[in-house]
Amino acid sequence: QVQLVESGGGLVKPGDSLRLSCAASGLPFSSTDMGWFRQAPGKEREFVAFINWSGDSTNYADSAKGRFTISRDNAKNTAYLQMNSLKSADTAVYYCAALGRTTGRWQYWGQGTQVTVSS
Repeated sequence: QVQLVESGGGLVKPGDSLRLSCAASGLPFSSTDMGWFRQAPGKEREFVAFINWSGDSTNYADSAKGRFTISRDNAKNTAYLQMNSLKSADTAVYYCAALGRTTGRWQYWGQGTQVTVSS
């Protein structure tokens, strides 16, 4: 069965950095496109970043451009989200997701990791 397990969240101050990890199992990770999403209290879940299966194509939400970097290590079945210059507006539960190869939709989701940015 497919499992996506996020880690690396926490409480940080504005301007700090965090690196989130997403460990995947039960799916052909090296041929699976991955993404990061977030959901802030009282808001809908929103897209943050995308990386294709090989890592040579990425895409970011405007809010993440220039501050966040998505990457992956296919040898470790792990995707990452490096977040720099964090703001209070980045406070949310962050989820990783795997794109279904046949469905073309975000088919698998992790349980989420909390990121809180507060002074």
